[in-house]
Amino acid sequence: MSRQRQTDSSTPAKEDRRYVTALARGLEVLRCFKPQDRWLSHQEIARRTGLPQATVSRLTFTLVHLGYLRHQADSGHYALAGGVLALGFSMLSNFDIARIARPVMQALADEVEAAVSMGLRHQLQMVYVAHCRGAGRLTLGLDVGARLPLPDTAMGRALLVALPEAEREALCTQLQQAQPRDWPRQRRAIELALAQHAAHGYVLSEQDWQRDISAIGVPVEVGDGRPPLALTIGGPSSYLAHELLLRLGPRLVRASAQISRQIHQGAA
Repeated sequence: MSRQRQTDSSTPAKEDRRYVTALARGLEVLRCFKPQDRWLSHQEIARRTGLPQATVSRLTFTLVHLGYLRHQADSGHYALAGGVLALGFSMLSNFDIARIARPVMQALADEVEAAVSMGLRHQLQMVYVAHCRGAGRLTLGLDVGARLPLPDTAMGRALLVALPEAEREALCTQLQQAQPRDWPRQRRAIELALAQHAAHGYVLSEQDWQRDISAIGVPVEVGDGRPPLALTIGGPSSYLAHELLLRLGPRLVRASAQISRQIHQGAA
């Protein structure tokens, strides 16, 4: 059997001898910074990651040395450094879909006077890779790099319905393990999203993530074996009422198809 075999899907990755715990913990420190964060204290990093403070000290020292964190000596606080940005730009330059999608997204955002966003999955969250605002006065206060929960948002549900059944079931198992109390409600929402997508090509999230936010989402197939992305229109529920979301659905489906065509024609 090949030494490069993949971990059996029934075995948790953390139990595999190839799993490098120190690396995983270092990445967890970087992920604990949210888009609105500038500086975080040592104690706050430990709280967010759940790691012992001694472990956080070793990890932050290493990340500062490697250029992924900055350290403010007088306060002891930490901030993300240029190394993280370099990694992100490297990824986006090789996965140059956001650049292709942006003109289509901006035209749609201007037309519907709402926020149009594109995201990809990272673990159990969706991450914005492109975001365009319309001319409406009320728009979502989110931008590239923002993270959204997978099961409760139109973006996450649009991603889930596009996955092969086996991959979707594996993700659902992780969601159930991560949030057992919320899982019955999340499972019903995912089942409804599958039915919506099968019938209409889009999924809805109406005040499911936040009480004053509604959104509609569709998957974006990018081909070449790459995982799908998700495209959404979102904004205040007071504006994006149910009837308007249904009218926007076909327009969003066409935008997704347009982006997919441009990608498949070799633009990315």
